[in-house]
Amino acid sequence: MDNNQQHELYEYARRRIKQKKRLYFHFILFFVGSIFFVIIHRLLKIDLSIGSDWDIWAITIWAFFFILHFIRVFITDSFMNKNWERAQIDKLVAKQERKLDQLQSKVGNSQNENL
Repeated sequence: MDNNQQHELYEYARRRIKQKKRLYFHFILFFVGSIFFVIIHRLLKIDLSIGSDWDIWAITIWAFFFILHFIRVFITDSFMNKNWERAQIDKLVAKQERKLDQLQSKVGNSQNENL
């Protein structure tokens, strides 16, 4: 594997790791924020004049955005997306063709020596 391929794989993996770290950070932020909202509203009886269940609405909206982020990271932008797979297949096919050419030239040379 040449340096360009290694660098490309490294950059792709680095970007995915960064994306997953952000997802986990958002999950922790969602979890702690949800607990905070529940504590404020239910235990401390602090009521903002937004409505009776503002904490539930806030958590629901927050959960919706977290689920969208989760789907983007793990489903729609999977680790090895189609473009990456296609590039890897092209590289493997080119490598196989070079190997076949080398084998054919060896077979051709050995047949010429036997004659």
